[in-house]
Amino acid sequence: MKAVIGAFALSLSMLTLPLAASAADKGSADEAVAMVKKAAALIKSDGKDKAFAAFSDTGNSTFHDRDLYIYVYDLNGVALAHGNNPKMVGKPLIGLKDNEGKAMIKEMVDLAKSKGKGWVEFKWPNPVTKAVEAKAGYVEKVDDMMVGSGIYK
Repeated sequence: MKAVIGAFALSLSMLTLPLAASAADKGSADEAVAMVKKAAALIKSDGKDKAFAAFSDTGNSTFHDRDLYIYVYDLNGVALAHGNNPKMVGKPLIGLKDNEGKAMIKEMVDLAKSKGKGWVEFKWPNPVTKAVEAKAGYVEKVDDMMVGSGIYK
């Protein structure tokens, strides 16, 4: 009987190994929040220009970790920095909608203005898998901007 239980436990643990490995391939909510806080601190200590350059540098592992990266928008929805898609910088994206019609930048801006920080759920291309996936973006208001990162689910 002990052998059967042991074999069952071993089988069960073998099944959960791929799940644990895939979870490690994705950033966590705590890691996204920590990255945003580091980004906000860098803006305050080194100024926007240096900070935005750091956020855009894909070799900077402080602001690029697996599927985590930093994005910054002003409170009118204009992209100021984007760690995954520099072509977005300078564009007014307040009306940008995900593939389900959700105006996520507007929702993030509204959240930053009203509560100062929080999470917004939407669909967005994952930079690792290239597939559109469910994402939760965490944003914090910093001066006249919002700084964010997000996790793919």
